[in-house]
Amino acid sequence: MTDYNYDLLIIGAGPGGYVSAIRASQLGLKTAVIEKDNPGGVCLNWGCIPSKSLISQAQKFSYLKDLENMGVSIDTGNLDYEKVYKKSRLAATKLSKGVEFLLKKNAIELIKGTAKISGQHQVSVDEKEYTAKNILIATGSRPKVIPGLEFDEEGILSSTGALSLKSLPKSILIVGAGAIGVEFAYILSSFGVQVYLVEMLESILPQEDKDVSDILLKAFKKSKVKVYTSTKASVSDRKKNIYKVKLEHQDGKAEELEVEKILVAVGRTPNSDHLGLEEIGIKTDKGFIETGDYYETSVPGIYAIGDVINTPLLAHVASKEGEIAVEHMTGKGHEKRVDSTLIPGAVYTEPQVASFGYTEAKAKEAGLPVKIFVFPFRGAGKAVAVEESEGLVKLVCHEKTHEILGAHIAGKDATELIHEILLARKAELLPEDIATMIHAHPTLSEAVMEAARGILGEAIHI
Repeated sequence: MTDYNYDLLIIGAGPGGYVSAIRASQLGLKTAVIEKDNPGGVCLNWGCIPSKSLISQAQKFSYLKDLENMGVSIDTGNLDYEKVYKKSRLAATKLSKGVEFLLKKNAIELIKGTAKISGQHQVSVDEKEYTAKNILIATGSRPKVIPGLEFDEEGILSSTGALSLKSLPKSILIVGAGAIGVEFAYILSSFGVQVYLVEMLESILPQEDKDVSDILLKAFKKSKVKVYTSTKASVSDRKKNIYKVKLEHQDGKAEELEVEKILVAVGRTPNSDHLGLEEIGIKTDKGFIETGDYYETSVPGIYAIGDVINTPLLAHVASKEGEIAVEHMTGKGHEKRVDSTLIPGAVYTEPQVASFGYTEAKAKEAGLPVKIFVFPFRGAGKAVAVEESEGLVKLVCHEKTHEILGAHIAGKDATELIHEILLARKAELLPEDIATMIHAHPTLSEAVMEAARGILGEAIHI
């Protein structure tokens, strides 16, 4: 029997890596995590957490208008955005230290440095060698670069650069209207920045159900965000701190605008390079590591999870994949892979957007017979009372069996509301199980109940 330093070596201490490490420790594996930056990965340090701090502060700032409607006069001209930035960094720092504490609490060694896999059971960290029975790659991803819009983090920003802003530009072009792009559009427009949002596809949030993305589009137009879909952007000139941008529309028309900064949010690139994968025979496809069941690579004992493999680039997906991999290592696993139809998506704009499973369009493309019901937030008393009536709950169900195929919510607290429907789907419950359960009144969750009743033809408040 070979004597290894560890049962498991994990490369990367993001949501995939540190959650895997804690689960491994719970299952009795001697575990170490290798991390070159702060524990928590991109999500905690330069993604999910600081951006949600900015969003929270943007919401509070925008709520000042509501106070004006009550007759309260407020001068917002002395906004110090650097203080907003510092609060977002404080949140990230606190949670990063929290992750470090959790690793210590679970007797997991944190090795600082840059890792390279030097053998089937061997990893070198800055020229020091470590051995392990199993290796888990959880190195995450970085912002994708597109030609002509390379990051300098001063004028042309990645999401990291946008999170690092200590002062606000007067105007910004955001290239890409996926989750990252629309969240920054919300943050910056809330603080008074003129935002131009450009998307090459036909709608913002192109992966979401169109009824839901249309709700957000309406909100953006109301907040003076200039939205361009089916449009390509390129820099035509730069003079001092001003970029001249050419917008080419799908119909052949073109126009130009000038902005102070550009944020590029068109996807992410897996951090699979410089790991020594080719030398040990691990295959990649467009940078993504190829894995089989339990997220094991072609080399036995080496696994890969999270953004570095071709699954949804979401922190909660990475965490679950890591648990599946670790449980398989100990012989206690029963899940082979994450069920893609049970992955919740969440976008933290106002209104929020949340979803899982099939959109109406995707279900029809797949040839599934569907029954759709859309319940508007304006039919829920709580939504009207708190002046948050812009939104909807949309259920996509099988026409005959009423099996829940997907759900899509736009509106206040959508990212919390989605989980009731997701739990029902995971437990193989039907809309009638939601519809017949008493929901407290008045709550936003009544909109979920009403949507379920609507599938049965029994909605009350519409």
